[in-house]
Amino acid sequence: MILEYHRPDTLEAALELLARPAPLTLPLGGGTVLNAPSDRQFAVVDLQKLDLAGFERKGNQFVLGATLTLQALLEAEGLPGALREAIRHEATYNTRQVATVAGALVACDGRSPFATALLALDAQLTLMPGEQEVGLGDLLPLRAETLEHRLITEIRLPTKVELAYQYVARAPADLPITCVAVAQWPSGRTRVAVGGYGEAPMMAMDGPEADGAVTAARNAYSHAGDAWASAEYRQQSVDALTRRCLELLGNS
Repeated sequence: MILEYHRPDTLEAALELLARPAPLTLPLGGGTVLNAPSDRQFAVVDLQKLDLAGFERKGNQFVLGATLTLQALLEAEGLPGALREAIRHEATYNTRQVATVAGALVACDGRSPFATALLALDAQLTLMPGEQEVGLGDLLPLRAETLEHRLITEIRLPTKVELAYQYVARAPADLPITCVAVAQWPSGRTRVAVGGYGEAPMMAMDGPEADGAVTAARNAYSHAGDAWASAEYRQQSVDALTRRCLELLGNS
């Protein structure tokens, strides 16, 4: 239940509200999560006036404002095709129109295609106050503690990276039971992230080359059994998915 609604005109005012010890005060982007019925009691700080919805290319990075919607990101120029695919898989068109990139990461669980893709891309986030830079892989396991009284203002992605994304689901529109995203830099650096299970996507590998990617992805699912699929099923399916990603990236 939302106890208070605030719509500050400046970032400083928003941060002051978020810093309050009580009541619990949370940033409101698209509202796809916070506007849902809940027994929790909290205040919200609407970010609409804070000019955090930008998208630009700076050098070798894409810079995404925290309140950029998933649909606006999907339509941005220059994104890897696999990232567009993951965004489409993340949510329906209507939801993408309001859901924000930062909100999607804060609220995600392990079945999020978008978070899996950004984890593979080694997304870097800026937190305020303090302009702290944190990698998505470091943030996801500790979201509640790290984001207490803090605000994500931007997300940065590398531009000179190839990305592949593959998944298995019960139906094409369903969220994945198993998914894998593989990012590869011109230097050969290869990051493998897997999803479809647990509280957040998992890093399987970050290495100087692609060797060992399939084994690493398989090992990441060693205890990944739940009501949707057994660990053995996920291990078998991720073998084929990872190999397909590597082939798409030009690795034999």
